Amino acid sequence: MTHSKLSSLFDSNKKILSIYMMAGYPSLEDTIPIMEALQDSGVDMIEIGMPYSDPLADGPVIQRAGTQALNNGMNPDVLFRQLESVRGRIHIPLILMGYFNNVLQFGVERFCKKAADLGISGLILPDLPFDLYLSQYREMMESYGLSFIPLLTPQTSDERIRLMDDYTNGFLYAVSASATTGAQTSFPKQTLEYFDRLKSLSLKNPVIVGFGISESEHINQVYSRLQGVIIGSAFIRSVKGSMDLRKDVEEFVRGLIGG
Repeated sequence: MTHSKLSSLFDSNKKILSIYMMAGYPSLEDTIPIMEALQDSGVDMIEIGMPYSDPLADGPVIQRAGTQALNNGMNPDVLFRQLESVRGRIHIPLILMGYFNNVLQFGVERFCKKAADLGISGLILPDLPFDLYLSQYREMMESYGLSFIPLLTPQTSDERIRLMDDYTNGFLYAVSASATTGAQTSFPKQTLEYFDRLKSLSLKNPVIVGFGISESEHINQVYSRLQGVIIGSAFIRSVKGSMDLRKDVEEFVRGLIGG
């Protein structure tokens, strides 16, 4: 069962713009104002990063933001408390992205229940192996209506991608390159070939591309092939040291949508 907010978003066939933000960054209380500004600016989906002390898949910009957020006092309890205050005001899908250790420490079932109660649509946990998800956590996550979002890389075989597609019900997160997250100026030829390969597989779930997307040219290259993009590092840089969050968020999103 796909979370209803996700399925209605993807049923619309529009191209998706998703923004990754770090909970508790730039300051602890900025989580909700940024979410509201993103929604008001026309973003389709928000990925909320949960900071973790050993973020293996993150590039330097997101790592620094995570360290700052941890220093600010952000943790899953604080995040859930913040999300409670905004329940009913955010209508677009919210995805929590973080490391499985955070979830284990919180208690997996307790975490899923809390996330579901707060209207979270799905979870991205890069260090939870898909096979372990299938054997131990799929039933639980699905029972709470949470979509588990697996990551694909250029090295993932067609067979493996089809397996993930069969047992996922939200979207597939295509990592644009085998490096950590971070912005680059344009996609190399082999990356575009990888997007074309994903398109040719005719998967049942939408494919959203993340890692290294910062220019409207990137967005156009993805939109002509797949369903959407996730922008993280470039967004986090845009709010660093912001004196007027709402204005800076709106300008950032306008720059992308206008592109």
